[in-house]
This record gives sequence, structure tokens and C-alpha cells, in this order.
Amino acid sequence: MPRFSYPIPASSEITPRSDFLNRRQLLTAMGAGLLAYATPGRSQSLPEVVPGPFSTDEALTSFDVATGYCNFFEFGPAKDDPAQHAHALQTDPWSIEIDGLVDRPGPIAMEDLLARFPIEERIYRLRCVEAWSMVIPWNGFALADLLAHVGVKSDARYVRFEAFDDTSIMPRAAQGLLDWPYVEALRLDEAVHPLTILAVGMYGEVMPNQNGAPIRLVVPWKYGFKSIKSIKRISLLAERPMPTWHEKSPREYGFYANVNPTVRHPRWHQATERRLHDGNRIRTEMFNGYEELVADLYAGMDLETHY
Repeated sequence: MPRFSYPIPASSEITPRSDFLNRRQLLTAMGAGLLAYATPGRSQSLPEVVPGPFSTDEALTSFDVATGYCNFFEFGPAKDDPAQHAHALQTDPWSIEIDGLVDRPGPIAMEDLLARFPIEERIYRLRCVEAWSMVIPWNGFALADLLAHVGVKSDARYVRFEAFDDTSIMPRAAQGLLDWPYVEALRLDEAVHPLTILAVGMYGEVMPNQNGAPIRLVVPWKYGFKSIKSIKRISLLAERPMPTWHEKSPREYGFYANVNPTVRHPRWHQATERRLHDGNRIRTEMFNGYEELVADLYAGMDLETHY
């Protein structure tokens, strides 16, 4: 199991990380903690980042690896396509449309989200269904806080997420790999779990375009494809929606997509994973190592059937 701490110690007490230290020192030196967006087209700032709960003290993946090796198929199928092409994504202005079974539907601007919700650092494991993994310090806030703010109606059972889609800057989105826009979904109890966050940055910086700027989902006990990037719409629903990858290939991409080394995959062996920052192959843990925190969500379920 990863070693969790609650609350987590200061960054200097966690595993040393050269790629992250200078950025962390910059935030401290700036006092108010306002870090301007470095990517052209952005004018918002990332508020002060404070340590949050549930972080692992495992060695971090370097910033360069985490931002250079990505799945973001709207910008191309190769791992380096997003870093090469996502600069075309303009994230200012940006708002998320909230609709469905909520008390206060409507758009919420990014600047309002950043002003309303304290930004925490959450150092989470990231496990891809392709059997590689990273450890990333995300900066964000609990999805539960946003849902509480908009008010969830009593008959809501699921949360549907929809990604930004614009073929004028995402020409590969027009290809036949998937149906666009990209859609993901969680059960409501998964969405409000304290581990589930909306990330607006990583490594103390605003979210790079290729990693899902300006805001993405992070659900660390599930395979990475569940953590949808560049969110433009969040809908509360009574009936279970159809996620994009699950619709494309339900045997390979289950609705729940919980990391489970006992469930066989047609293409990738799930019992082990390759850590990208050191190339080592390690044993995959149930729920990506978060079993003690999330197993109760699935009590009584056959996790080989409901994968």
C-alpha cells in the first residue's frame, strides 16, 4: 500500500523532488501565492496551494515526463501529440456549464472557481489502463465542494462530464477513433468521495494544456481514462450516462474502471505496471493502492462483473 498521511507533512518532509522544489519555493516566495499563467492566452492565476490530505510520499514522476507523455486523443493518438499540438487550446475565458438535477444550474467561470474553493496539493498515483503509471502532485479542490455549491437534487444518481471539443483546433477529433465530444461519468457517491478532485494545476503550476487545461477530473483509484480533461460541462442525472470509451469498447473500458489487477484486459496485463520515472515494473495494487479508502463504495458488488 502507498503510505498516506493525514494531514500530509510539509513538502520538504516528503520524498525530495528536484523538478518540483524550485516551483514550490517560487510559490512560497511570492507570499500571496499568485502564479500567473505562463501559457499564451491565459490571464487567470493559480491561488496559493496548500497541503491537502490523502497524499502519498512515493517518489514523484518528473514534471517533464508527466507533461510530455500524455493521452489526449483530441490532439492525436501518439503520447507526444498533446505536447506538440495542445498549444492551440485557448483557456481564457473559460467556464463550465452546470446542468441537470441541480438547484443552481448555469455557467461558472474559472476565475470564480479559483476564488471560491481553496486549492490543495494532492500527491496521487496515476495508473493508466495501458499498464504504465506515474506519481503526480495535483493542485485542485474536491468535486464534492462544487456539487455542494450548486446543490444536488435528491433524485440525482450520476455525474456526467463533457470535454471541450473544437475541430478547428483539434483536427484529430474529427477522425473516427471515438465519438466526440469526450464524455465520462461517475456514480454520485464516487463523485463526492473526498479523494475525487477537480485539478486546475500540477507541480504548483497551472494545468498545462496537454494535461487537461484549465480544469480536469482526477479520480486516483480508477484508470486514467476516467479522469476527463478540459471539462466544459457537468451534468447531474438520474440515469447512468454512457462514457465515450465504454461505448467504444465495453469489454476493455468498463464503466467503473477501478484499478483491479485481477481483471484481465484483452491487450494489457494488469497485474503489474511500469513506473515511467524510473522504468521499474511494480505490482499493481487493488484500487491503485487506495483500497482502504474506497472499497466500501463497492460493498457487495462483483468487481469482475462490474469492472
